[in-house]
Amino acid sequence: MPARELQQQIDTLREQLEQNPPLSLEERENLQQLMQQIEAELKLEAASPDNNLVDGVNLAVERFEVDHPGLTATLRNIVQSLQSMGI
Repeated sequence: MPARELQQQIDTLREQLEQNPPLSLEERENLQQLMQQIEAELKLEAASPDNNLVDGVNLAVERFEVDHPGLTATLRNIVQSLQSMGI
């Protein structure tokens, strides 16, 4: 179930980005890369945790929490899902 929830959260983040929040091109690309990394990890169902992935999402949370609370909430949900999956 956590994988399904995580995919739903990724989809929510993608929808939020499609609403064109005021992000720079670099910020948008960073979020796209994070989503791709998370989806790749889901596909691999890796047995060993990838702490860099969680760290990257946490950095995105810190970066966007003041100006983009909606994105931040979704990113926090993603972190929780990754952690519950042992990633």
